[in-house]
This record gives sequence, structure tokens and C-alpha cells, in this order.
Amino acid sequence: MTPSQKFLAKLGLKDTDHYEEQSITNPPAEQENSRRSFLKKTSLGGIALGGALIGSPVEDIIAQSTQKVSRYSGPSDLRITDLRYCVTTVLGRTAIIRIDTNQGIYGLGEVRDGADERYALMLKSRILGENPCNVEMIFKKIRQFGGQARQAGGVCAVEMALWDIVGKAYNVPCWQLLGGRYRDKVRMYADTPESSSPEEQKRLIRYRTEEQGYTWLKMDVSIGELKGIPDTMVNNKFWQNAQGNLAQWGDQSNYMAYSNTLHPFTQIQITDKGLEELQKVVENVRSMVGYEIPLSTDHYGHFDYNNGIRLGRALEKYRLAWLEDIVSWEYTEQWKTMTAALETPTLTGEDIYLLKNFKPLIDARAVDIVHPDLASSGGLLETKRIGDYAEEYGIAMAMHQAGTPVSFMACVHCAAATQNFLALEHHSVDLPWWESLVKTTDGRKLITKGFANLPLTAPGLGIELNDEVVKQHLHPTDKSYFAPTTEWDARRSHDRIFS
Repeated sequence: MTPSQKFLAKLGLKDTDHYEEQSITNPPAEQENSRRSFLKKTSLGGIALGGALIGSPVEDIIAQSTQKVSRYSGPSDLRITDLRYCVTTVLGRTAIIRIDTNQGIYGLGEVRDGADERYALMLKSRILGENPCNVEMIFKKIRQFGGQARQAGGVCAVEMALWDIVGKAYNVPCWQLLGGRYRDKVRMYADTPESSSPEEQKRLIRYRTEEQGYTWLKMDVSIGELKGIPDTMVNNKFWQNAQGNLAQWGDQSNYMAYSNTLHPFTQIQITDKGLEELQKVVENVRSMVGYEIPLSTDHYGHFDYNNGIRLGRALEKYRLAWLEDIVSWEYTEQWKTMTAALETPTLTGEDIYLLKNFKPLIDARAVDIVHPDLASSGGLLETKRIGDYAEEYGIAMAMHQAGTPVSFMACVHCAAATQNFLALEHHSVDLPWWESLVKTTDGRKLITKGFANLPLTAPGLGIELNDEVVKQHLHPTDKSYFAPTTEWDARRSHDRIFS
């Protein structure tokens, strides 16, 4: 059997040993049926045959129509062979993982900022040998090991990396795997920088909007701004740390510290004078940016929903884009009460894991906008599902993001594929080396004038690590760079959660 006969036999075609000797314009019926069968099979298999090829020998058709088909990947034969990591200094401590396969294709994922890379490493023994293209099945297998906020970091990192692999294996961008795109670029929002003087703040804001090109800003309106101003708060001194601050992020060893106390349980109240001072903070920024640019607010401090309503009402005349995380996300009824009492849109969700935990807020229409962080919410597909579910209730979706370009690009793909998307947070706007941590595989810039550029053809997430730059920004406590992790290969527990 000739090589061409063997190839055609694999396609299920008949022997055409004498095919080339016959007239192509008038082939025997058996050969014509065989040729039609081949054309049908290649058409169903996604091989486009140009008109110029019709009438050519089968071998020429095969050679021409498969010349651009990737031969290094057989998706059905892919298997996960390894999971490794490095830890960067982005946002203090952010780990990147790499999942390797038996075909040389690998995927990048990210453990959410401030989370432990061991959230991902513990999953290694549970995914080794799996076909990475079975993303949903693997996700369902490991999702029990995720929790709210940063405890979801490992599961989400693995999910990101799997989609990166699938996109590379099938030579399509991740947004295509999510059902296609609604937009070619993704709008971002950036934090409004604070400064020691109005003049300096005006300069920084002008840089944000005019030079960097951001069309959406976010600012903090914290009760920390009231430090040193008498008669602006009730019961705040009890919660101050040694420096006299209400530290929102503080001593992890002190469970009863202000930073670890849920908002309703501090009994801190804002006085009318305090509300006036916080109004001045917002008015100052609003007067600088004008009303064409949406202005969101966040990080108010730990006080209850009654004070949240009072603050929200005091700020309503500034037409803010949203009030974010006034109280913890799990207090659905409190959110519903605040949303009904305020004209300004309410928003929460950056610490919520899985759609099922978003559903109570959405079903009760307790917020106006959901705000998942893809590195906590469950990854690309789960975040897309959250957005789609919210859309059915007339609720929009913004996205929280504070990490490396790896999770950033995962968010960009998801945002492009979700219709009710508003804007994506960019938390490293002023970090000069942040973009250079990666190289785009299609040559595009990551960001242009406040918009993320969607890779239209680059497979997977559309990025590769810039190894030398990443190595320059490894965390001092762990300078390893994708070193072997064989100590995490063995699985030592029975994981089924039902009897």
C-alpha cells in the first residue's frame, strides 16, 4: 500500500491506487464517490478548500488544505504532566502557575493577590494525568477545594491555565471558547491617586485621563480620611491601632482587631460633620474630572449599613457610578435595604466564590451591579456564567482585578465574551514594569489609552511570560522559578464529599 493509500485509508476512503491515471474531469463512479467522501469529510472537519483546488489530485488537496493545521497538538491525547509556580511581588505577593502537558503545550494561571501558592499546589495530585481539554469536568472535580475570596485562588488559577492550554491546542483565543466576543477592546477603570495637595492631585488626575487615557476612575472615600478631625466619628478610638489608624488590613494574628471585624460589629458611626468632610473629598475629585467620566467609590471602612445609607445619601448629588462593598457580601437583606434606599448604584462581589453564592444577591435584586474577581469567582467560565445570570435580571457586571497580566488577560477574554460587562479594574496602572512581565503572542500592546486590547487571533490567553523580567520581580521569600514540585505529586486523601 502506497503512503497516499494509507493516508486515505485512515480517512475511511476506498483504494484509489490508479486514481491519478484517470481523467479528473471524468473519473469512474467509484472514484468520484470516494472523492466526494473525502471532500465531505474535510469540510466537516473544518478544512476549507479553495475553488482553485477543485479538480486537483487528492494528495495535492490534502497537502494544500492542511498546510496551516497545527500538527503539534492532538487534543484528545493531551495529558497533564506537571504543575509548577513562581511568586512575584505584584500587589505584595502574587503567584503564577504553569500547567505542563505531554505535548509541550502549557497553560498559565494565577493565584489571586495575597493568596498562598499552596492553594494551587495541593490540587496537582488531583489533576495529573487528566486531559486538560476537559475543563468543566476538572473544575467540578477540584472546586470543593476553593472557598471565598483568596481561598479560591488555587482552583481559579488551575481553571485559567486549562483554558490557556485548550486555546493553544485548538488554535483559538479563549474568548472564542466562551461563545464568541461582544467587543474588540475592554474598557478599564483606574484608581484615582491621592496626594498631599489639590494642585498635585490635579496633576495626577490630568495624567490619568489625558495621557494614560482612562475614561473611568475609582476613588476611596474612607473614614480614615477623618483622622485628626474632631467630632467626625463615634467609637473610632477604641478600634485604632498603635499608630492611631483604622487599619483595614492589619494584624492577622489578632482575630478581634478592627481589620478582622465584620462591618456591623464595630458600632463606629459617622457624624454629620464627618459626612460633610467626606463630601468634600468626593467634591474635590469630581470637580477635577468633571461629569463625563464615571467615578466609582470604595473602601469606606468598617461600619454598619445604617451609616452606609447615610453616607450614600450624602454623596448622591455627585452621581457616582457605584458604592462598593459597603458591608460584607453575604448580608443579602442588608444589601437589599441599602439598594432600595439609595439612588446611587450598589455593587459587591469581589470575594464571592461560584455562581451559587452570587444567586441570592441577584435573585433578590439586592445589588445593581455584580463585581466578581475572576481569580476568586471560579475562573473564566464560572465568571461568564455569573455575568449571564445577572443579565437575565437586568443587573450589570463590572470586574475586579488586582494581579499580574496573567489574571488580567483572563479577565479581558471573559469581559469580551459577556454582554452586560461595564469595566475592568486595573490595579497596577503606575507600576512601570507591570506590562513587561509578559509578551503578547500576536504583537499587540496590552493596553492602549485606558482600554485592554483583545487578542483576535492569538490562541489561548495570548501571552507568554517574559522570563527575565519576571525573575527580576520574584518575591524575596521564594526566588524559585518553576522548579520541580514532586512533593505535591502524591494524593493522600479520599475526596468524595457524599456518602
